[in-house]
Amino acid sequence: MELNQMVSRVLEAVRMRGAGAQVILLHPASRYRSMVVAQLMNSAEQRVFYYAMGPDDVDVRSFLSGITHDLANQHPTFGRHVNLIQFDPEQKLVDLLDAFVADLADLSSEPFMLILDEYDRTDGADDIQWFIEQTILRVPSRCQIVINSRTLPRLPWISLIAQKKAVILRDNQLVTSNFYDMRTDGVIHLQVNALGPGLVIHNGEVINTWEGHLPRLLFFFALDKPVVTRSEICQAFWPDLASDQAVNVFHVTKRRLHKALNFDVLVHEGGYYRINPEVSVEYDIAEFVGALVRGRAPETEDKASAWQQAIDLYKGPFLQGHVDQWILDRRADYQKGYLEALSEMARIRLAEGRQEHALGLLLRAVNENDRYEPIHRQIMQLYADLGRRSEAAAHYRKLADQLKQEGKEPEPETKALYQSIMS
Repeated sequence: MELNQMVSRVLEAVRMRGAGAQVILLHPASRYRSMVVAQLMNSAEQRVFYYAMGPDDVDVRSFLSGITHDLANQHPTFGRHVNLIQFDPEQKLVDLLDAFVADLADLSSEPFMLILDEYDRTDGADDIQWFIEQTILRVPSRCQIVINSRTLPRLPWISLIAQKKAVILRDNQLVTSNFYDMRTDGVIHLQVNALGPGLVIHNGEVINTWEGHLPRLLFFFALDKPVVTRSEICQAFWPDLASDQAVNVFHVTKRRLHKALNFDVLVHEGGYYRINPEVSVEYDIAEFVGALVRGRAPETEDKASAWQQAIDLYKGPFLQGHVDQWILDRRADYQKGYLEALSEMARIRLAEGRQEHALGLLLRAVNENDRYEPIHRQIMQLYADLGRRSEAAAHYRKLADQLKQEGKEPEPETKALYQSIMS
């Protein structure tokens, strides 16, 4: 196949497979990623803005100075929100984030693309990684971010994909498994189940000798991103301790982790910690998210099988029983994927005429999260379609009562559906 044809296929994949995602990662192993970036910049189909990370992007403030300068050359008013506050040394990062997202929202009222090129230059900056992750979560839906990097950016790709916020493309192929390029063979084998209470099985034996919960949670935290820094770990686990105290507790926790597994599961390379590359890891979260990706892909013929796999893998909330903030965040991310799988499977069963089965799936979704109103509306509509109008009304009243106790009320769409069913 000629080069131009291959690049065209990759561009088509970016447009088709990336549709609806907030961020597209051009995988470092992609052969044509630089050519694709060049083609995107010359696209006549939508507005494209470009920023290449540089050696001066060592923290959020330097990044904001650089991108504000470069994007102002592409859009004269860009930076008017950020420039009002970024030079105040007391300004919180979240305020800078709000200003940056507001500037992005002002770039265009039509769909547009922001390319962050040479992203690996910022690998060492923890605050930039946090800032970009939060930007992905908050940016207007009309803004799509494309990341081009020579290394796998240390963002939580698995959770971003679970939320339908991200896709990873290796040229024109959608990455559906082994998102962090971990080994799948090796002498040492770990089976890791995080959906539910959390289990680690080493060569067929369940590990129970953790000496507290922190060593076990440290292991799960290391699986969240391709690599993590010590400062990220300390901030997540011991934010209230002084830096030297947090570092000491971290090293004690790491030693207990290695003692529990009887080998060094965390290795330190180039300033980062990662799972030992000699270890083969079978991780239920990766399988769960892979099933979600396959269920969403247009070319998947047996979508029911993919959605059912995701449903079967979800044995319970992420690390059930723990309330650390990073765990609560990830729990919500994976729950969104589970609700999506239940909802999509219900649609398939409805198309097959299996209404009671579909209703059961939707009720399972409500039991998992009783505040997600789109599923409540599906249940109400299904009750009405089955001629069970009183049950639809009862379902609505129960939801309305729960919301009233919190000083809230149902969404306008839910109210309108109730009125339609009752009339």
